[in-house]
Amino acid sequence: MGTTGKRLFQYAMLYKKTILIALALLVLAVCAELTGPLIAKRMIDQNILGIEKKWHQIEGDQPYAVHYQDSWYKRTDRFSGEENGEKGQEVRVLQVGRSFYFLAGTLENETGKREVTGNELTVTNGITGEQSIYPVTKLTSKELYSFYEPEVPGLLVLAAIYFGLLLVVAGLTYGQRLMLQTSANRIVQKMRNDVYAHTQRLPVNYYDNLAAGQVVSRITNDTEAIRELYVGVLANFFTGTIYMVAIFGALFFLDPRLALITLPLIPLLIVWIIVYRKFAAKYNRIIRAKLSEINAMINESIQGMTIIQAFRRQKETSKEFAEMNDHYFKYQNKLLNLNSLTSHNLVNVVRNILFLIVLWMFWGGTLGTLVTVGVLFAYIDYMNRMFSPIVGIVNQLSNLETARVSAERVFKLMDEEGIDVTKGKMERYKGNVTFEDVSFAYKKEEYVLKNIDFHASQGETVALVGHTGSGKSSILNLLFRFYDIKDGKGRIVVDGRDVRDIPKQMLRQHMGIVLQDPFLFTGTIASNVSLDDPSITREKVVQALKDVGAYEMFSQLPGGIDAEVIEKGSTLSAGQRQLISFARALAFDPAILILDEATASIDTETEAIIQEALSVLKKGRTTFVIAHRLSTIRQADQILVLDRGVIVERGNHDQLMDHRGKYYAMYQLQQGSVQTA
Repeated sequence: MGTTGKRLFQYAMLYKKTILIALALLVLAVCAELTGPLIAKRMIDQNILGIEKKWHQIEGDQPYAVHYQDSWYKRTDRFSGEENGEKGQEVRVLQVGRSFYFLAGTLENETGKREVTGNELTVTNGITGEQSIYPVTKLTSKELYSFYEPEVPGLLVLAAIYFGLLLVVAGLTYGQRLMLQTSANRIVQKMRNDVYAHTQRLPVNYYDNLAAGQVVSRITNDTEAIRELYVGVLANFFTGTIYMVAIFGALFFLDPRLALITLPLIPLLIVWIIVYRKFAAKYNRIIRAKLSEINAMINESIQGMTIIQAFRRQKETSKEFAEMNDHYFKYQNKLLNLNSLTSHNLVNVVRNILFLIVLWMFWGGTLGTLVTVGVLFAYIDYMNRMFSPIVGIVNQLSNLETARVSAERVFKLMDEEGIDVTKGKMERYKGNVTFEDVSFAYKKEEYVLKNIDFHASQGETVALVGHTGSGKSSILNLLFRFYDIKDGKGRIVVDGRDVRDIPKQMLRQHMGIVLQDPFLFTGTIASNVSLDDPSITREKVVQALKDVGAYEMFSQLPGGIDAEVIEKGSTLSAGQRQLISFARALAFDPAILILDEATASIDTETEAIIQEALSVLKKGRTTFVIAHRLSTIRQADQILVLDRGVIVERGNHDQLMDHRGKYYAMYQLQQGSVQTA
């Protein structure tokens, strides 16, 4: 069992009590079901074909006695030990074709060929050709029934037991399947919760290299494939294994030679599974990977549908999807061909060959008279019962490989190093932030920040300006600990503590952020402000919206602040979405507030509302502002001008304008653009 198998087993062990009870019910169901052929064998050999056993004349009526032509007869196996001395003349009831005949005497050749001419029975020895002739009398239907009549009560009792066992089997099977499948659903429910919870623990940089659709595929499609492992595959493998063990046990009890003839089926099945898995594993890995890529592309296409249609890229996008889909189809077909080659049809061929071997041996005389019709019937019944679970196992091999590959992908995601969620709360820090000679690179030696050194005191507003790629957002990524400084390239301090010594959740507990492109969740305006945090009361939500000057605006909407917000807030304007995002940050009363180009996509009127609110809200908070529009940061306490990861200028607006450096040039350029416009 590989690592993946062990981990799947560990998940199963979470519900071992239910699974063990289900398996116990399964064993009982199998034992009860496999009693059926033995009962059928007894009914055939004892109660139905037993009429051809030896009969003896007796004196008077007795239990199991038959009256025929003024005499009483009793079958030899119905005599008790004490009654053996009472046996009279031996007689026989013999079947020839569809008729039965009474022979008043002993039959010398039991296995010879029988023929009746008139009232004479001729028995021909199959080996020597020697013939024996006996006088016989044909039995009428009424006379024949009298010989069967003593067996009817026993036959009815066995039939009742047989049907009773069928009801017991049905109840036990229902119970074991319900418990096994309920356990399987619980296992996968737990796994899916674990995978989703782990995606919340993964650092932001993990998602930089993985498409959202691929993560979705692992949480949904791959875990669903694993569910099929527990529900279908394991149920079939457990059932099949228990059936096969029980049937081989019953076969050895029935006739050891028949069991030995059947025994080669086990190594054949093992070889079958090994060969199948060798090829199926390869195909399934490609299929699951390609399915993730398809999901990722669909997700990306839906999110970028506006751009696709605006730039008339529908044909190209469809062509790219078709190529990906064709590749997926190609390997699905390969797997389908493999499944067809090793499907239940091949199982049926093996079974029929086995039946031919046994029948040839039976009719050829190798097994001889030691195999009765009842034994042969029971053997064929057992074979049919055993091949049914074998078919189940073979048909589940494809699901087994799909689930195994899916499990590898899920566990690979879960093995990614995550951030342990720290419980508890941290006292609100003041918000004094210091960057001490910080250098940082997303990729080795490709530094986006070089020797960054500054201090922001509580209540100050620090603006970060510079061209795209200058490192503004990277500073805030480090402050939020979306990324961490490595190799001792400086440190970031909040209220005298290195941020790497503060658990990420606790550090972020007193931080608020407003992004340029705010993200809204499906729900209401109020739930998007509070994020359903129980500590954010309705009053806090209302106050936050009032503080950013948005409460009156949203109150006019149908439903007010309880108006529905669909995915990403597409029914709201960019300004409205940004105001909700702003209120969200403020509702959590952060000590450090980060505005990442928060006013870039807002109209002038809405920006005026936010600027008015900012002057009140930044009191007591350290505020970091990334802005392209320099007019929005004129009141900042500190302005840091970055160029290619280096702070090239620092000071307030007036100081930098007097300096007439990069900031002055950028400001003049923007003002000129505004005047020209």
